[in-house]
Formats: sequence, C-alpha cells, structure tokens
Amino acid sequence: MESAEKISVTVTPAMARMIREKVADGSFGSASEVVRAALRALQREEEEHAERIAAIKARLKASIEDKSPSLSSSEVRARLQGLFDRQSRGNDDTAA
Repeated sequence: MESAEKISVTVTPAMARMIREKVADGSFGSASEVVRAALRALQREEEEHAERIAAIKARLKASIEDKSPSLSSSEVRARLQGLFDRQSRGNDDTAA
C-alpha cells in the first residue's frame, strides 16, 4: 500500500454525520476510509467525464472532417417525409 500523509479536513456537520454513520454501521473501519472511498469515487467520476469529453471531441472532429455531401434542411425534410410516407403505406398494407 502507498504511504499515507496525514492532513486535516473541514467538512459540514451533515458530512461529518454521514462519515460517522458509515463507520458506525460497519460500512467503513474509520473516517479516513470513508474519505478515501469518496476521493476514489471523485477520481473515477472525473476520469469518466474526461473520457466522455474525449469521445465527443472525437465525434465532432470526425464529423468536421467527413467529406460526405451535406444536405440542406429542405433535403432532410424531403427524405424524412419520404421515409414517413413509406412507413405509413407499410402500416396501411398490414391493416387491410
């Protein structure tokens, strides 16, 4: 295990109560364990956030670099209307 450094931390009364409750109910062996678990959770959350941001940036970059032809809003509407019309006709055929 990594060596430990002792520091002093100030928390709200509600946080202190939660720490004491976690120790009292046996979830953790000490207040230090509760704080370490919370810090590990924060670290995981930050890493996951960084991964989500990186994935979004990668998708944006790929989209910007995509050489496929762009569609105008009227072309998109026309294509969607065609899909809707085909779907509607398909539903009408099955109801008959």
